[in-house]
Amino acid sequence: MAKLVFGMNQSLDGYVDHMGFAPGPTLFRHFIEEAQAQAGSVYGRRMYEIMRYWDDDHPEWNAHERAFAAAWRNQPKWVVSRSLKSVGPNARLVGDDLEGAMRELKADRDGEIEVAGPNLAQTLTELGLIDEYRIYLHPVVLGHGKPYFAGPRPPLRLMTHDRIGEDVIRLTYVPV
Repeated sequence: MAKLVFGMNQSLDGYVDHMGFAPGPTLFRHFIEEAQAQAGSVYGRRMYEIMRYWDDDHPEWNAHERAFAAAWRNQPKWVVSRSLKSVGPNARLVGDDLEGAMRELKADRDGEIEVAGPNLAQTLTELGLIDEYRIYLHPVVLGHGKPYFAGPRPPLRLMTHDRIGEDVIRLTYVPV
């Protein structure tokens, strides 16, 4: 059975913003390894549109960026959207029965499936489907933006914490 994992970079004041701060080299390598090992990813429309950046090669990319793009392209993706009519390579649209589709996905797969995007994570949290939360805490204060938890915070228990690189702490929680 697969495990749904919601993990994102977060500022000290609780916001996620891919334009506000970026992972350093060590954390980026960590994300490459995670992407290579994942059984797939589930995206909301907005996050999927941001991640589509990795579908096209860019001449200015370094070796790590090319490795991440290859890992991202390789994994299956499920996109939750009512407005999109089509999705890119190795991706599939999830229709109206989100709960049924996610329960089936968890039952049919093994390994970790990334959940990307706070709004989608909120919906899946409310359905009791998120198995693990990973907060990659950066020493940045944004003062505004999209919060990591888009809705009420679920009751959580800290399972592990570890340092990644010089300035990021990964906090791993499970629902209580």
